[in-house]
Amino acid sequence: MSAPGRPVAVRDRVPGRGRVPGGGRSPAPAPAHRPLRLAPGRLSLRVRPRPLAVTLLLVLLAAGSGALALTRDGLVPPAEVLGALFGAGSEQAAFVVLELRLPRVALGLVVGAALGAAGALFQQLSRNPLGSPDIVGFNSGAATGALLVLLHGDPAYVAAGAAGGGLATAVVVQLLARRGSFRGNRLILAGIAVGSLLASVNAYLLTRAALDHAQSAQLWLIGSLGSAERHQVPPALIALGVLLLAALPVVRRLDLLEMGDEAAGGLGVDAGRTRVLVLLIAVGLSAVAVSAAGPIVFVALCAPQLARRLARGTGTGLLPAAAMGALLLSASDLLAVTLPTAGPLPVGVVTGALGGLYLAWLLGRGRRRLRRGPRVPQVRARLLRGTAGIR
Repeated sequence: MSAPGRPVAVRDRVPGRGRVPGGGRSPAPAPAHRPLRLAPGRLSLRVRPRPLAVTLLLVLLAAGSGALALTRDGLVPPAEVLGALFGAGSEQAAFVVLELRLPRVALGLVVGAALGAAGALFQQLSRNPLGSPDIVGFNSGAATGALLVLLHGDPAYVAAGAAGGGLATAVVVQLLARRGSFRGNRLILAGIAVGSLLASVNAYLLTRAALDHAQSAQLWLIGSLGSAERHQVPPALIALGVLLLAALPVVRRLDLLEMGDEAAGGLGVDAGRTRVLVLLIAVGLSAVAVSAAGPIVFVALCAPQLARRLARGTGTGLLPAAAMGALLLSASDLLAVTLPTAGPLPVGVVTGALGGLYLAWLLGRGRRRLRRGPRVPQVRARLLRGTAGIR
């Protein structure tokens, strides 16, 4: 009880801010994230402990998966692999590790990270968990542009063809989903329609190509890392780094759009410009992945959702999704080369199978929730509303 005539302070009634037995006050609750200031007074980055820990763990797991891929089948012992990486191994070990396996592993990590980041941006942009580049047709558009270059041009310009095809597809989908403003089911339906049309165009291009070109292009359309070479890794890695650095300052503004365009505009966020920038970055990430390994499916769809479940965070979750994408594609490629089949499987076959299992698990999980029915508080609230007029 307070003394007579003494008003009770507002902060004394706030939970977590009252007096403690020692006479002092309980400390304020710790913030869920802390600002990390990169340049005094200019640029700061909010750091959440759990997403940061999840990202680091996923990076370590992806690196471990790549290390297993380098030492698979026991052809090159781990000691010789380390010697080859540091320039102290035999010529045979150096050829196997540096020329055959390391480019494939490195390109798989880069492509997986690009797909995971692109999926996170597309899903946050469309506010739909199905808004991944392989579902809404952007990968098909990038594949069309790359196929045109592969079959009728110079293969050195495959990346430019993929970027041009993905950007053209983004423009068409935006025009079809103009009223939706990149959001909701309208974007998904427009992307599926355009993707189906482009899949027919890709099939037509294969029927008109020479047999040897058609066979190699068909393998590329499935998604494969088997033809990875050393000269492909540096450009893909540089493009991934530039696009991720460009996305980091835009992601915060994209997260603010969840409050609505008017509320975000009151905070100084230009909604139209932000969406265009995010779309361009996401298309660029998709083009990096498609030009390097083909239109690999389901990684961009699954990686952001799995990373979000582990990190338990809100917003885009760009870096956890990129790390999860690298882990998924690296592990899928390791599984593709170790399965007892007649020959090495394209990684797109494995990711397609794993993606189907993931969707089946989601359907089963949703069905179990429906069987359990609504939660007790919801049932109680409905009963109270129904009996309110009986008294």
